[in-house]
Amino acid sequence: MISRYLRVLASIKKKKKEGFTMSSPGVQLHIQKHHVVMDNGIVQVTLSKPDGIVTGIRYNGVDNLLEVLNKETNRGYWDLVWSAPGVKGGFDVIKGTCFEVIVQNEDQLELSFKRMWDHSLEGKYVPLNIDKRFILLRGSSGFYSYGIYEHLHGWPDFDLTETRITFKLRKDKFQYMAMADNRQRIMPFPEDRMPGRCQPLAYQEAVLLVNPKDPRLKGEVDDKYQYSCKNIDNKVHGWISFSPSVGFWQITPSDEFRSGGPFKQNLTSHVGPTTLAIFLSGHYAGQDLVPKWRGGEPWKKVFGPVYIYLNSGSTGDDPLVLWEDAKIKMATEVQSWPYLFPASEDFLKPDQRGNINGRLLVLDRYISTDLISANGAYVGLAPPGDAGSWQRECKDYQFWTRADVNGFFTISNVLPGDYNLFASVPGFVGDYKFGDLVKITSGSCIELGELVYEPPRDGPTLWEIGIPDRSAAEFYVPDPNPQYINKLFINHPDRFRQYGLWDRYSELYPDADLVYTIGVSDYRKDWFYAHVPRKREDNTHEGTTWQIKFELSGVNQGTTYKLRVAIASATLAELQIRVNDPNAGRPVFTTGLIGRENSIARLGSHGLYWLYHVNIPSSLLVGGSNTIYFTQPRCTSPFQGFLYDYIRLEGPPCS
Repeated sequence: MISRYLRVLASIKKKKKEGFTMSSPGVQLHIQKHHVVMDNGIVQVTLSKPDGIVTGIRYNGVDNLLEVLNKETNRGYWDLVWSAPGVKGGFDVIKGTCFEVIVQNEDQLELSFKRMWDHSLEGKYVPLNIDKRFILLRGSSGFYSYGIYEHLHGWPDFDLTETRITFKLRKDKFQYMAMADNRQRIMPFPEDRMPGRCQPLAYQEAVLLVNPKDPRLKGEVDDKYQYSCKNIDNKVHGWISFSPSVGFWQITPSDEFRSGGPFKQNLTSHVGPTTLAIFLSGHYAGQDLVPKWRGGEPWKKVFGPVYIYLNSGSTGDDPLVLWEDAKIKMATEVQSWPYLFPASEDFLKPDQRGNINGRLLVLDRYISTDLISANGAYVGLAPPGDAGSWQRECKDYQFWTRADVNGFFTISNVLPGDYNLFASVPGFVGDYKFGDLVKITSGSCIELGELVYEPPRDGPTLWEIGIPDRSAAEFYVPDPNPQYINKLFINHPDRFRQYGLWDRYSELYPDADLVYTIGVSDYRKDWFYAHVPRKREDNTHEGTTWQIKFELSGVNQGTTYKLRVAIASATLAELQIRVNDPNAGRPVFTTGLIGRENSIARLGSHGLYWLYHVNIPSSLLVGGSNTIYFTQPRCTSPFQGFLYDYIRLEGPPCS
């Protein structure tokens, strides 16, 4: 099987090599009355003029890979959701009003479709100048697109909830979706989500397929959030047509223009067949990741370029090899970033950017007296702010990398500007922030040397639950109700992406809540992945109180113990903590009402990260048996609750 894959990949590479030779046809532009066509002999891209909507993609003998049954405005387009402050948001397919050829030669075409704003458009369109660019290169089996958004000083206030590129492919061709080696499958048809073929579930995105066109899918759940992905992993996804053997792939070579940092989750591909390149969204975060412009604040940002890559196989070849080829192409695009060919001066080239190097170590004297290498740490440059502020930053650029096993890191091709250096280290709670401002200039190469992160710590660990990694995935995720499954996620690492798991809590704990006993219980089997309300027989809900039972051989009177509570996601929830008295009128600690991340309903293992440090006076503890009570009282919805990341009780400081 492997040797066959290698032969097919070699065949695909040979075809591409032949296409990339200088003898390949030059790039041509055909300007028509209402359309323009970019053609390099491999792919033809048709765009409406001056709108800049992709109406057709011709490739490998297929006249149009986009859905020909849709209106031209509903095939391939940039869009956004925006609102004036206090006003309901509106969806806008961005249509240009001015078409311009930026670059035209045998090796490259770059086209611009602009929509300029002025005060006569106030309330009708988002107050942004938007320049959509499309690029076709000689010998390229695909095309690039990027956008330049600008808000001038003094322009009206507004919120930008989402912006993205959307492609809607032919449903008669593309039925197999792939976004990871272990997340790919035959997908339902769009009609399968219509009345008569499906049963609506708890929210509009989720349906049960009762009479799908492909009977193999009967009894499965379809929900686009099952295919969400972290920014850092979201580099290539798309669709495969089996007949003919054609792949359509969206490649994002850099995260620098995405909001929210490396852990932020976004949608990828879903039933349609639809492929998305999302630059900005509030998914798994809520309003915290909706940028807001106030007081006439000026702003400018380049989103992209992203690459739409097309590949094909020969008759008889395994079409799934197209996914392997797409991954190889993605790696090539990542290595080529930042691109040299975009014509806009707003997209800075490699020699206009800077680099930074260093080594991150961790000092936790209760684990080791020696410095510990920050193995696999996420290290990034983001706009200045408090430690951890990067996860809510959504206007400007961020640059992230992973440290190696010894903690060494390099962040390359950083745009000039002032940044803070941040880090998150797997295995340790909290967020690191380098104290000094980092100033990047064109051509600079900054060597920071050794940096030391001292994570929050007051005393020795008395007990801990979970793994500090900003995720609840390690906790007990139950089997789904067999009536509501997605077969892809059976025996899958991402078990939490099954629909309806929140209801399993009430089935497992119908009368009394979860009790976790330190030294006896196992968080992988006994700590439910989501702290949610219990459903009553009348389908209303009630708050729940979990117990952590533990033994203390003695208590150091007159001291303070510390409880660290790291939360991986919160949705309209409140955590009240009581010690040894579940009926105490006033809790030792409460978060208050926090979070609008909706990660439970959106089938995630994390959203935004929350870390609390709770002082527990020794007077509340006793030698022998103790119980800490975690109460989540908010219960108007089944989706209110927490995904915990990690919990640790520390004793008083030791000399």
